[in-house]
Amino acid sequence: MALTKNKKNEVVDEVAELLNASRMTVVTAFQGTTVKALQELRREAKQNGTTLKVVKNRLVIKALQNNENLKDVDTSALTGMLLYAFNSQDEAAPAQVLANFAKKQPTLQFVGAISADGTFIAADDVKALAALPSKDQLRGILVGTLAAPLSGFVNVMAGNVRGVLNVLNARAESL
Repeated sequence: MALTKNKKNEVVDEVAELLNASRMTVVTAFQGTTVKALQELRREAKQNGTTLKVVKNRLVIKALQNNENLKDVDTSALTGMLLYAFNSQDEAAPAQVLANFAKKQPTLQFVGAISADGTFIAADDVKALAALPSKDQLRGILVGTLAAPLSGFVNVMAGNVRGVLNVLNARAESL
């Protein structure tokens, strides 16, 4: 069903709003992916704070041109059936969601990504971005690193007490 001009303008406005709010917009080719698989992908992405849209490339290009920061983005790679993943909180989240799903559904292929500052990122760089740990994982690593000296100190102190207890137990058993 063809979209009316008003409906197209609404879609362009919606995509422009998503592009403005998004820290990273990942573009993926999804040709050959079933509707059921795309619905599952949408559910997984929503849990991660990522919004997925299938929009005509022409309308996305128009939304990019309407955005002051993104009007100089190279749009030559935006051809074919594309899925756009937007996330306003985490730069790596859309790439990670799509990469994890692509392991189960190999029909998904990264085309590239558009950063918030208007840079088009190549597909290989997006794959590398997807391999990075998430913000929550990085926070956990940081907390573990900060707690390591303290836990080491506690283990050393507990070792001395444990040694004394072992000596006392051995002496008690020998008597």
